Amino acid sequence: MLKSTISRRGFLKAGSATGAGLLILPSGTVLGQNPPSNRLNIALIGAWGRASQHYGALKNENIAVVCDVHKGNLAKGMAEFPNATPYEDWRKALDHPGLDAVLCCTTDHTHAFVANWAMNRDLHVYMEKPLAIRANEARTLRETYLKKKGKLATQVGTQRHADPNFNRLREMIHDGAIGELKEVHVWARGAASKPGYLPAAGAPPAHLNYDLWLGPSPEHPYNPGYFELGDRAGLGCQAWNKYWDFSTGYVGDWGSHTVDLVWNVIDAQLPTSIKAESPEKPHSDVTPADMRASFIMPANDWRDKIRVTYHQSRTGPKSPLDWIDLDEIRHGALFKGSQGYVIADFKKRLLIPFGRSADLSYFQPRAREDVAADLGHFQHQWTAACKNGRPWETACNFEYGANMIETLCLGLASFRAEADLEYDGAAGRITNVASANAYLTKPYRKGWRLDG
Repeated sequence: MLKSTISRRGFLKAGSATGAGLLILPSGTVLGQNPPSNRLNIALIGAWGRASQHYGALKNENIAVVCDVHKGNLAKGMAEFPNATPYEDWRKALDHPGLDAVLCCTTDHTHAFVANWAMNRDLHVYMEKPLAIRANEARTLRETYLKKKGKLATQVGTQRHADPNFNRLREMIHDGAIGELKEVHVWARGAASKPGYLPAAGAPPAHLNYDLWLGPSPEHPYNPGYFELGDRAGLGCQAWNKYWDFSTGYVGDWGSHTVDLVWNVIDAQLPTSIKAESPEKPHSDVTPADMRASFIMPANDWRDKIRVTYHQSRTGPKSPLDWIDLDEIRHGALFKGSQGYVIADFKKRLLIPFGRSADLSYFQPRAREDVAADLGHFQHQWTAACKNGRPWETACNFEYGANMIETLCLGLASFRAEADLEYDGAAGRITNVASANAYLTKPYRKGWRLDG
């Protein structure tokens, strides 16, 4: 009798190729367990900080690789996943045999590199936000993802998206609670800045591979100030993410979460024009703390052209009612329609009808059976999509996420150019201020390639 064998990775790939015809059941569906044959081989790239918030969600999978440039962080990851193989260099980690997927929690300036290299190796990817730090990085990731959308599950780590309020807000606007959508404001408060890149301050400690930490970034001398919060889980980014070479500042940090509230509603792709305003002058080293950027988003099949304005300051848009202080809402959105307003944060929403139709007679909400099901556990949605033959079924895939961060990066380009910009989204070019195209990309260190 002939015995036919197939590797588990090949089995997972076959599931993606055949679509819904082959179903690998997610955790908890077979006798309450996730058998070894159904577990993903995952590389955890970046082992501490934000990564520690994933430890519990990863327990039902096989963590085959733990990678970190910091020996202490690597040890923490290995303590959680002692059967994993340790790596310092994520480029080598991605070539570990038998991998199915990558969960990445590295510094922002390496996100696009890790994601694109992983997709080039046909690995599913969960990438912490921001997905990219320049428009051209976002465009590269979107292009790679769209080629492999039928077989790779991707998710950007805007985990607040799983809150049921995101679905309810979308349904409210789409069902006409405020009539025709006219304009949107979204705000994120609490941004801060730095005076400039830090000066040289001795040699890197033995436990840190500083060369790998810099990765594709241009050279900067070591300074411990870039790591002053590194021992506080999830907060280490606050030490380095205000610098252009390492991040997009608050735009990619809390801006990614808050703009997601709007992006989930408006079904946008890319803006045609961008206008940024700020009391600050652009700085060559650091990202702005106080900025407002407006984007004209083209019409689609259910709404007209609209203006979306992102506010990053202590004060935001004018409230529709004097007795509602929007400045008391730390992160939120205001949707203006022909019949009223909706004010929302991550968990709540408030409908304010106005005018002669304030009786809501124009509004017919959907039946309960037509209300979207809750998304559920955000990380588990991704691991399920890696296995079930429907990899496109993630809420924040790389097309959705790339469109959003490319738009925000264009706001930063307008700020840096000190000019209103016109944008050709198909070509990825600013058409009216040629010099501003320099802000759509950045220099990388010799030897580092985005398309590796």
